[in-house]
Amino acid sequence: MKSIIKRLFDVFFSVVGLSLFFWLLLLSWFLAVIDTRTNGVFIHERIGQFGKGFKIYKLRTIQISSNSETFQISKIGRFLRNYKLDELPQLINVLKGDMSVVGPRPDITGYYDLLEGENRKILELKPGLTSTASLKYFNEDDLLAAQEDPLYYNDHVLFPDKVQLNLDYYYHHSLLVDLKIIFRTCRFILGKKSEL
Repeated sequence: MKSIIKRLFDVFFSVVGLSLFFWLLLLSWFLAVIDTRTNGVFIHERIGQFGKGFKIYKLRTIQISSNSETFQISKIGRFLRNYKLDELPQLINVLKGDMSVVGPRPDITGYYDLLEGENRKILELKPGLTSTASLKYFNEDDLLAAQEDPLYYNDHVLFPDKVQLNLDYYYHHSLLVDLKIIFRTCRFILGKKSEL
């Protein structure tokens, strides 16, 4: 019953979200096209529910140099990332059923798919647009950039903490908990916008 309610809420949220913010998605996509000189859309394989792969949709935020060797996040790309506008296409993933509104953020192979024991319970959840872990590490890119060894810090500090936060969500998730996380996410994003 809980999973049915969650799915109905996901469909409702994604339909309303796409209806209300289609103009913003279109504008963000247009900026991504101009900024990156590509089709503006980034499609990548991520680990989904039960460890199955799915294709996630994002807006491109990285510019590729003419020699195709240098990658950098542009000012527009940074703006899209800071306010999570690059993730608006994931509402389509939610509508398709690949993702949920709230759940562990989808990761690349080599992380959640390799979990063992009790931690594998996280794979019973659909990946989400937001979570307590993504709120805690909202500035993850900046945090990793400040480390001497970003990969080590991610694998031995960030990821284990995310696993514990997501496992806690697994045991306590409900519609009320999801609404609280969504409210906190909106408040955080609006708080960042007020800093402009």
